[in-house]
Amino acid sequence: MRKPLQVIKERLADEVGSHFQHGPKRVAMLYPSPYRAGMSSLGYQWTIEILARAGFSVERVFLPDDVDEWKKSGGVLCSYETQTPLSHFPVVGISLAYELEMAGMIQCLELAGISALREARSSSDPIFILGGPITFSNPLPSSPFVDAILLGEVEETIVPAFSAAIDSSYESFLSTIETLDGGFVPARQYPHLPKIAKATDSLLPARSHILTPHTELRNMFLIEGERGCHRSCTFCVMRRSTNGGMRLVTPETLMSFVPDHAQRIGLVGAAISDHPKLVPLLEQIVASGREIGISSLRADRIARKPDIARLLRAGGYKTLTVASDAASHRLRKDISKGTLEKHLFACAEQAKEHRYKVLKIYMMVGLPDETYEDLDELIRFALEISKIHPIVFGIAPFVPKKNTPLDTAQFAGIKEVDRKLKYIQKGLRPSKGRAQIRSTSAKWAWVEAVLAQGGQESGLAVLEAVQQGGNFAAWKRALKKIDPKQQSPWRNIFKIANNQ
Repeated sequence: MRKPLQVIKERLADEVGSHFQHGPKRVAMLYPSPYRAGMSSLGYQWTIEILARAGFSVERVFLPDDVDEWKKSGGVLCSYETQTPLSHFPVVGISLAYELEMAGMIQCLELAGISALREARSSSDPIFILGGPITFSNPLPSSPFVDAILLGEVEETIVPAFSAAIDSSYESFLSTIETLDGGFVPARQYPHLPKIAKATDSLLPARSHILTPHTELRNMFLIEGERGCHRSCTFCVMRRSTNGGMRLVTPETLMSFVPDHAQRIGLVGAAISDHPKLVPLLEQIVASGREIGISSLRADRIARKPDIARLLRAGGYKTLTVASDAASHRLRKDISKGTLEKHLFACAEQAKEHRYKVLKIYMMVGLPDETYEDLDELIRFALEISKIHPIVFGIAPFVPKKNTPLDTAQFAGIKEVDRKLKYIQKGLRPSKGRAQIRSTSAKWAWVEAVLAQGGQESGLAVLEAVQQGGNFAAWKRALKKIDPKQQSPWRNIFKIANNQ
């Protein structure tokens, strides 16, 4: 088996586009998941680029692929660029995507020989600044582990925050954070979060700079086609009320940033298929001989603009992926999702016409007021659409998030979600494999739900769960110790936890 440091060096040798430079202002950017996930994160790469342009010497750190193997190797967690231990950097930025990655963050700190708790660290330890997608919802559970949190879009706040961390006294640094849009100092301001920061349009679009074959996206250059969303889906933290809705990037601007060596372009955005000039943009990419990757396809847009599916297939797409988000028309209407069955049938026809391997449809189970009649509607629809083209439902249990209209909704319960998944699976048997489901874990969705609604007490439970082995039993024991009164407004979470 290859040693961890050998793996790092091999990955560096395969990268294209890195322009790391040694300099006096050395900082680290930590991604608390493995390299393959971190290097697929546009936000992570973009933050590194912003800091590098401002004169910082930025080194990347990731959660090891195999934490146990790393421990056996006897090494401490170190950077990719110079293999410097994480503990030797004066400032460490952390990009946290979602709640369960807090476990990886704690593991990284422990592997680096740094106390996970802010209050247990000394002045010789790094200053930790956290940002990322989690800050658009609820970063409070992460507050015991970091010195500062930057909520929202960080294009205009990350440089002054890191500069203050390096150049100022600790107390002055904290005071600077308090003056920044979206700046939050847990030791001073908890639990009162500021408004989410919004960057000016002149600083968009975000784009990646390092291409690597060692990710699921495989050498893909990532760039924003738009930012935000103009829709109002009630379950989503990026709905139109977040940071001004949808902000567009013109095809001309986007293509001007694509480097010559990029043969695969990934278009990123919460509502990229709603871009009014998406078709001409795709035409330019296909005409240039490049492949295309794209996020967040809307079934109604694919139905109304069939050139999108045609061009994506010409650009190397093999799976046409859309979302229904709920099992029935009634539920989709309840969550302000405009997708209709006719839109999904049109997607299936296009998948058949353009010879896609499969049509993948993302949806949730366990939404508020969901009944088995809703699931029967899903099964009936799935059997009908599978006659046109093979489909796979990517099903995730509904997890209510803060800063959404469904903030105070309850998680359906582990046993109930599992019952519904089995009910759907049984109902799809007549399709003879042409309609399948692939679901995420109901148990881990429950953990995510608890953390999504929690405060610092939930973060402390994560620490205990990690230290007790990190399996689900450890998480369950740790989370059930939390005083339900501290979990306002979700009073029944532990009652639900017991109904497993």
